[in-house]
Amino acid sequence: MSLSTYQLDAARTVNPALSADDRLLDAAAGLAEEAGEVLARVRKHRFQQRALDRESIVTELGDALWCLAMVASSLGVTLDEVAERNLAKLRQRYPDGFSAERSRERRDAGEDPPA
Repeated sequence: MSLSTYQLDAARTVNPALSADDRLLDAAAGLAEEAGEVLARVRKHRFQQRALDRESIVTELGDALWCLAMVASSLGVTLDEVAERNLAKLRQRYPDGFSAERSRERRDAGEDPPA
């Protein structure tokens, strides 16, 4: 399944009673919430000696994907476009793959050079 196909199929569950601005806010807030739930499960595994609950994490990642898809839809872009733009940015930032040196020296748009 492509990301764009997922995005279209998932959109059938968006709340039609929300305005466009409220759909965007709901999805963006949900994305942060779902990321927090993933973090909570990983944190409990790492610091509270709990078993890593992979199934729950995968479920939460799915919820985060839904929210991400709805943010993208609210902006009028597809997840395929988001993924392609991100890969282009990563290729420019790390043309030969990740390196700690390039990470330390990189600048994003609008940032001052590293000290």
